[in-house]
Amino acid sequence: MERLEDELDRARELEVAALADAIEEIGFECTRCGGCCKGLGEEHTATVFPDEVRELTAAEDLEWRDVARPMPFGLDADGNGETFEWALQTDSCGDCTFYEEEDGTGACTVHEHRPLICRTYPFSVALGGTSQPMGEAVDEAGMVRAHECEGLGRDISRGDAEELAAALKERAVTELEEAIDVRDAYAPADTESDETVVHDSEGAKRPDGTRYEEAATDG
Repeated sequence: MERLEDELDRARELEVAALADAIEEIGFECTRCGGCCKGLGEEHTATVFPDEVRELTAAEDLEWRDVARPMPFGLDADGNGETFEWALQTDSCGDCTFYEEEDGTGACTVHEHRPLICRTYPFSVALGGTSQPMGEAVDEAGMVRAHECEGLGRDISRGDAEELAAALKERAVTELEEAIDVRDAYAPADTESDETVVHDSEGAKRPDGTRYEEAATDG
């Protein structure tokens, strides 16, 4: 198994032009169906990084909890335990809290500030340590993998393909940098059984985004 540092070097060496070629080969146009924003029977789990949470809180005048929640993977049925990622907040239906729909057409209410996972869906890069959103790939070209989406196979302009490719490279690099920082900063939290701790690249945090040690000290 390659070290995360080796995968990070590979991610940094990815050529945007080659990624764009692959995206053009597969083809894509967003149909605004909302499939990537809705829970579809279970809670939506789109990864969001700490800097992205802060960008959204600042841009939209929101609190941390309005934007992000602990990723449920690793938590118990009551949502307690330790996890290693943040997910975009969801509404009572399990959909992304920033998704709205009118007459069957979906829209993102924070489109300008949406996280990298949203900017790059339905694509991922075939590197260890990077995520594959919404299940296994249904198509591939070079290093690029495409995941289930009704917009696949449609014509895409070169400009749009290059913009998407640049974001895809940025996401691959960021995911690996985050994974390395989480690994290096991790220390088991001294938690109670009914507590939730998120370990991200900045250390252990409470669900409201405050540092675990700081929140414990402040009571």
